[in-house]
Amino acid sequence: MDNVDGKQARRTGTSSGLGELFDHGIDSLNCTLASLLETAAMGLGTSRTGAFTALVPTLPMFFSTWETYHTHTLYLGYFNGPTEGLVLACSSMIFSGYYGPQVWHAPLANYVGYQAQLGDLSMKDGWVFIVLASFFTAHLPECIMNVARARRAQGLPLAPLFLEWTPMLIFVFSLVAWLGSPHSTLLSENHLCLLCMTMSLAFGRMTTKIILAHLTRQPFPYWTVMLAPLIGGAALVNLPLLGVQAVSARTEHLYLWAYFVFAAVVYFRWAILVINSICAYLGINCLTITPKTQGNEGMRVENGTVKVNGDVYGAAGGKKKL
Repeated sequence: MDNVDGKQARRTGTSSGLGELFDHGIDSLNCTLASLLETAAMGLGTSRTGAFTALVPTLPMFFSTWETYHTHTLYLGYFNGPTEGLVLACSSMIFSGYYGPQVWHAPLANYVGYQAQLGDLSMKDGWVFIVLASFFTAHLPECIMNVARARRAQGLPLAPLFLEWTPMLIFVFSLVAWLGSPHSTLLSENHLCLLCMTMSLAFGRMTTKIILAHLTRQPFPYWTVMLAPLIGGAALVNLPLLGVQAVSARTEHLYLWAYFVFAAVVYFRWAILVINSICAYLGINCLTITPKTQGNEGMRVENGTVKVNGDVYGAAGGKKKL
């Protein structure tokens, strides 16, 4: 469905900037939600590896969006998320459904041999390395090269654009500081789902602002208010580093709930405002196909002239009232 929506829009003559915004916006929301299923399928639970698996798809999504902003083209390489990535994710879920999630935790030597070399190493043990190595070798370099090529064609430098990674760096480092703190209880208290729903909205706002700036040819958005509570959460659980008593698990949980409510209100208010503005500007409807012009219903051709609701148009474009 993620691949055919554009074809359907072109088939029905409804392609527009709003469709592109919807497509990328929903993909951004889905990054942490679909990967949460992968976390469950692999039996990773609310561990740090589970949190990593659920949140790491935001990295390729951000840099593909950044690339699109500068190249005005969404490049998808021979191996990419919307096709091969989803096929692999679904395959792993089917694999887990048939063999059980414990297959990812069992020693690889049980399946491929080489006990002396592999020891007790499991797929789960190498999972973080495999995912990060794939991102830093197969995805990120391609994004940078495509942007560099576009900048060279315009005679512009590449180096200043690396500052545009700021919002993603804040997003990543704040999450690492929050979940990596020994005083955080979000994972131990089983709040990964709530965290992923909250990050879905925060990250979705970040990337859709970039897509909107791309569509309207506006400056790159370096900041979104959604990041402020994320920085606050990271600071909250690390207060003991400043000699302040650690907050309770209940306080941290309530803070995350407040963050989720804030993110939902801000995101959907902004989404409705943007969607209505684009629809009004383009003269289209949201989620429905605008009917053809009413005048076309009364159109017919007779003897080289076109009659439209009582008006007659000749071959030279003249018009007279019947």
